[in-house]
Amino acid sequence: MSSPENESKQLDLTQIKEGTNAKKKGPLSFLTGAITSILLSWLSLGLSRQVLIYFTLHAPDYTSPIAQSVASGFKTLVIGICFLATFTFGFIGLGLILVFFRSLFDGKSTYPD
Repeated sequence: MSSPENESKQLDLTQIKEGTNAKKKGPLSFLTGAITSILLSWLSLGLSRQVLIYFTLHAPDYTSPIAQSVASGFKTLVIGICFLATFTFGFIGLGLILVFFRSLFDGKSTYPD
């Protein structure tokens, strides 16, 4: 008879083996991710421009220095987050394009490591 410990070890080994046989990401996967990321970067850039134009045309005019400081901080925060999204998506897209090209030319090395 097999013990419960042996059965659990066999289940663990089959789970490990199944996990290692998972499909690898291919070049098409990297390309679609890069296109999606660059598209989101382009949309974020348009949003950033519109937010920048809005806050430039609608300058806060408060009599209280505290309200003026809060409004200025909020404006800076919103503009910064918009441009952060733009450059984050852009760099992710650039990285995925590089990985896409690398995956096209990926072959086994003829030189030992």
